[in-house]
Amino acid sequence: MLDKASEITVGGKVTDNKGQSLIGVNIVVKGTTVGTTTDENGGFSLKVENRDQVLVFSFVGFQTKEVELKTQTRLEVVLQESDKTLEEIVVVGYGTQKKRDLTGAVAQISATRLENENPASVQDILRGNISGLNVGYSTTAKPASSLQVRGSNTLNANGDPLIVLDGIIYYGQLLDINPNDIQTIDVLKDASSAAVYGAKAANGVILITTKSGQSGKAMVTLNTNTGITSLAHDQPLYNANDFLYFRADVQRSMNANQNPLKYTNPNALPASMPLKDWLALDGATGDPTTTWLNRLNLSQVEIDNYKAGRTNDWYKKVFQQGVQQDYNVSVSGKNDDISYYISLGYMDNQGIVVGDRYRTFRSRLNLDARIAKFLKIGINTQFSSRDDGYVPVVWSNMVNASPWGSEFDDKGNQRLSPQDDQIALNPALSKAYTNRLSINNTLISTIYSVVTLPFGITYQANFSPRVEGYRYFNHQSADSPQWAQAGGYAQREQLDIYSWQIDNLFKWKKTFGKSHDLDITFLANLEKYQSWQNRIENSGFDPSDQLGFHNIGTGKNPIVTSNDEYGTADALMGRLFYSFKSRYMLTLSLRRDGYSAFGQKNPRATFPAAALGWVISDEKFFNSSWLNYLKLRFSYGFNGNRDIGRYVAISDLVAGKYLHVSPTGTLKQVSMLYVNRMSNENLQWEKKSSLNIGVDFSMLRNRISGSIETYTMTSTNLLVQRSLPDVTGFKTVWANLGEIRNRGIELNLTSVNINTPLVTWKSTLNFSMNRNKIISLYGDRQNILDSEGKVIGTREPNDITNKWFIGQPLDVIWDIKILGVYQKNEAELAQKYGVKPGDFKLQDVNNDGKYTDADRQFLGYTEPRFRWTLRNELRLFKRFDVSFMMYSYWGNKGSFNTAKNQNGYMDRVNAYMQPYWTAENPINDYARLSSSDGSASYSVYRDRSFVRLENVSVAYNLPANVFGRLGLKNAKAYFSVRNVAVYSREWSFWDPENGAPTPRTATLGINVSL
Repeated sequence: MLDKASEITVGGKVTDNKGQSLIGVNIVVKGTTVGTTTDENGGFSLKVENRDQVLVFSFVGFQTKEVELKTQTRLEVVLQESDKTLEEIVVVGYGTQKKRDLTGAVAQISATRLENENPASVQDILRGNISGLNVGYSTTAKPASSLQVRGSNTLNANGDPLIVLDGIIYYGQLLDINPNDIQTIDVLKDASSAAVYGAKAANGVILITTKSGQSGKAMVTLNTNTGITSLAHDQPLYNANDFLYFRADVQRSMNANQNPLKYTNPNALPASMPLKDWLALDGATGDPTTTWLNRLNLSQVEIDNYKAGRTNDWYKKVFQQGVQQDYNVSVSGKNDDISYYISLGYMDNQGIVVGDRYRTFRSRLNLDARIAKFLKIGINTQFSSRDDGYVPVVWSNMVNASPWGSEFDDKGNQRLSPQDDQIALNPALSKAYTNRLSINNTLISTIYSVVTLPFGITYQANFSPRVEGYRYFNHQSADSPQWAQAGGYAQREQLDIYSWQIDNLFKWKKTFGKSHDLDITFLANLEKYQSWQNRIENSGFDPSDQLGFHNIGTGKNPIVTSNDEYGTADALMGRLFYSFKSRYMLTLSLRRDGYSAFGQKNPRATFPAAALGWVISDEKFFNSSWLNYLKLRFSYGFNGNRDIGRYVAISDLVAGKYLHVSPTGTLKQVSMLYVNRMSNENLQWEKKSSLNIGVDFSMLRNRISGSIETYTMTSTNLLVQRSLPDVTGFKTVWANLGEIRNRGIELNLTSVNINTPLVTWKSTLNFSMNRNKIISLYGDRQNILDSEGKVIGTREPNDITNKWFIGQPLDVIWDIKILGVYQKNEAELAQKYGVKPGDFKLQDVNNDGKYTDADRQFLGYTEPRFRWTLRNELRLFKRFDVSFMMYSYWGNKGSFNTAKNQNGYMDRVNAYMQPYWTAENPINDYARLSSSDGSASYSVYRDRSFVRLENVSVAYNLPANVFGRLGLKNAKAYFSVRNVAVYSREWSFWDPENGAPTPRTATLGINVSL
């Protein structure tokens, strides 16, 4: 508190370097919480304790300025503009650039910014934070999910983006990268940015940069957390009592000509139906309860349990609350000669399904040492060990299991079927009788040296080996009802991978006359891959299978297979970047790739790209009071896709057997080898051309900034596998056919909503929309006939088998349109199509009285029409960090056949609780129980649009005077919840994003540095 007797009033005005008044500038007495803000004229007035005080002026988009008072009581303060985001370093292929100098479509996310949200994987860091990058959702304890950049642009080849880790192409699993080790992730989305990776970059590139040592003393950081994972959304089954009502309605639906009271509990019969008349409906005698349960088609096990009052809640036996633990420690430091970062991490996750578990140990060493003025050497090494051999119960089997069924028989052994009907399998059966071990150990390293040559040229040599060992052991016990007849089953599998890459990089950076910047990069790359795989299976163990896979040779039915692979690749790449006054920018690149998997006539391909950048706001003619920064980017280039099997260009030999008839008429089974696939010496890369136009902007003194991207990507020479007629002697051949086009728009906005000494609030909005279209497929032609059967032209036929249509997206839904449900007054019309009231009513397009492909229509799309994400980050009272993020997929549909209320064994199994049609409940969107499709083959579709509150996190940073006394540099505690809530207007079956049970995880952790 100020001393009233000695306080001094200080006033003044704050302007920018153009003399314009700045409104809302924060002014704080340094080292205190005393402060104020400027008014609408940029003026301020503040009482301070004495003349020795220092005032700190800060404002969004401007450099912070400190002013000593001394004898001054009237201050005229000028703040200089500064957009820090433009000076941020962004990782690009084989180098870095300032964000201001980018000419391509590159997005960056800081992993440290999200550490309070406790990301369990790389995908958790990326999900929702990069426009145009679609990240799948994991439903298991293993935090793995898919990645896709700017839509699907291939038919059969792998569509995953290329991963680059610390500048080296990464062929391992993302699960092996500890998110606690990550500093930043950059995503290259257009061809000019990704062209330096040539044949591997058609699906985008994700560049992951791990942490390194920071200047100062060695720092030890401990980050540990534990949490509870639980089912995020319930999809209940019928309980024991409701199950009996459900089964009664099933029988009434299947036997509509029977008296509906036939299936009513004899203890609840109306007065109009005496018990003797009820028994006489099918001539039953004896116990009425037994008669009733038999009419409901309950098994003897169910009847016995009903009479004994024994029930099973399969829902509770399948799902659990799992515990998740994550422990990480790192040591880092840096001085003039050496930089190091060492980390160890252990994760142990239990999923929401009983028995689902995933454990992993991960370690990293990043070491960089300068051993001479001209020479620097280093190593980046990562070792991981994954254990994912745990056997969960089969949660999907719970829907068929009767609540009146039994898990165990009279001897205490697991039943094959809870109700002994051989239809509903026991969900716990496989877990009870399976012994499994699955271990994957991976070592990935990069050893490098950097030599400074004359004229400012640097030469870097990288050697990057990868060693991976996978071991899988599995035993299905003969004690299991499933494997008793086979005498048990065992399996052993071994996969060893050894690969390496060598990069030779030459770089030259030079500035001429303070205005001309030149950056040249040249790369020569070699790589080799080799793997050895063995697999042994056996069954019929005699006299016992107790040793399982430990003594696999005692089985009677051995199967031994092996698969070894070998592949090589090389590349040359050159890139030139030129900038004039950081206002006009040009990037040119050219890459030449070779790969052993392609045909002998096309082992190589060339991928050029060019990009331009123009900072319009630096021009003299640009004069805007509200728009601070404006930059236009244009790029065009080519990438390739080589992600196919290593031997698809050549013929393969397949082992088989055939029956040979001898001259005497004796049948004998003869082993043989036959050629299955035709070779194609012309097979080559898929090629993708990409045009990208982008605008970067900042306005309102950098309070709002962002970018807009529009792109067109065309993929040609698609890698497809075609079936061949038998006359050729081959089954299939791989070929380059077809063309797919993707077009889209992306928007990124960041706003600083509040920026005061005590409260800051920042929001980020991402929006993306992608549309793809099949331009051509196989190049075949078919005649177009008029109404009289005359040929009036030709067209390329569609691929009906795969549901690929010329001029339509890959994800288009082609099916018969549902008009509703047949009601009682439409029985005659329903009969015409072989169905009944309560069955779905379909549109007969040509009114021919039957359903064929001619009645199918385009009904929508399985991929979202657009996606958006909104993230908010707040700093409160200098101690609390709060963030929450929501994202949405909109406009897509998914198969919803559960609305058919249809199961071939519905009269013997349980079901999810959901609406169904009856004469008394004549709804129009769900069919009757055990409905019929008649002669039609179709699916029901529902809108799958949703909004998900993905993450909420709160962190508390301990005051410096507290953790300082404890010998700590930093300390904080954090709490986060992932998958908080999801809303879908129409979808009502499990999670709308993946149609399966998803976990909600609540985590509590601490992060300390010393």
